Amino acid sequence: QVQLVESGGGLVQPGGSLRLSCAASGSGFSINVVSWHRQAPGKQRELVAAISRGESATYADSVKGRFTISRDNAKNTVYLQMNSLKPEDTAVYYCNVLTFSAYMYWGQGTQVTVSS
Repeated sequence: QVQLVESGGGLVQPGGSLRLSCAASGSGFSINVVSWHRQAPGKQRELVAAISRGESATYADSVKGRFTISRDNAKNTVYLQMNSLKPEDTAVYYCNVLTFSAYMYWGQGTQVTVSS
């Protein structure tokens, strides 16, 4: 079993930055792919960014050049650096972990609100 704890969400003005963190804890697991997803009110959850254990990253077109995903394998932690935030980035952001054993886990979500 893996527990995920997200942090770093909040209220920020347009053009501002936030850094989300997702820390995984538990025993007997090895993380393969980690990803961030978001869900805005009335919309479906969408993939924002993903990173493999080898640190190959992929991004949604809407965040390319503004968001950066990274991971610290020693700490079982993944980060999402979000710059040049826009009101349309407002959503609940969820961390997702896929282990090498093919188990998938979701975090509880953290709210990001971009507003002046």
